[in-house]
Amino acid sequence: MRYALISDIHANLPALRAVLADIERRGASSIHHIGDLVGYAPWPNETVELIQSAGIAGVAGNYDSTVGSDYKHCGCRYEDPHQEELSHLSYAWTRQHVSAETKAFLAGLPFRIDLLPNGGHLTGPRVVLVHGTPTLNTVYWTEDRSDEFCLKMAGLAGMKPGDVIAFGHTHRPWQREVNGLHFVNTGSVGRPKDGNWRAGYVLLDVAAGGIKVECVRVEYDVEAAGRAIRESDLPDEFADYLRTGGQPTRTASAKE
Repeated sequence: MRYALISDIHANLPALRAVLADIERRGASSIHHIGDLVGYAPWPNETVELIQSAGIAGVAGNYDSTVGSDYKHCGCRYEDPHQEELSHLSYAWTRQHVSAETKAFLAGLPFRIDLLPNGGHLTGPRVVLVHGTPTLNTVYWTEDRSDEFCLKMAGLAGMKPGDVIAFGHTHRPWQREVNGLHFVNTGSVGRPKDGNWRAGYVLLDVAAGGIKVECVRVEYDVEAAGRAIRESDLPDEFADYLRTGGQPTRTASAKE
């Protein structure tokens, strides 16, 4: 069974289209999203419409659940006061521009999905999908987390050796195996933070011979995405962020 796992699209429609085209070319049994469909780019409704029309099931990211519930902030972590300012601007813009249909869809996303490649009546691996961790979708499960932390999360998720847990939220892909348990961060389709501007996703192969994880990067028209951001009321710095893979230069924090 081959799963395509996509996360942290953040309303970047050109990146999502490029990733879906690449998945179609490479082949996958099914596609699942791991949350954060909206925020930071000017296509929240179009992104959700494409996810729906493609029949892609998935879980709620922190941005999805907060927009869907009209929460007071997005549940994001800020690197400095300037980043916090920009995040608030993005959240306010997104809440203002999502349609009632988009908002209802985001509010209805589940917290967790379990995939059973062998079906419910046969033993075999389980693939657990969450956005952040099995406890909260706002916790950042970064690569520098210890093996002990990973095993604790696996225990809370009810995992056994051979199982996989896939998550996003950090926008930085990584994978690790600890005691036969597989931990996979799927990176980001629409807003990478690892210095690589290309859209990212994961191909997860689950077979009798074991688990295979491939982190894939896909080129897309990042300049077109940047132009659309600059033509909107979103901060121009979001365009620089896309172009540099999360290492933008400082420009104006908002439109005049």
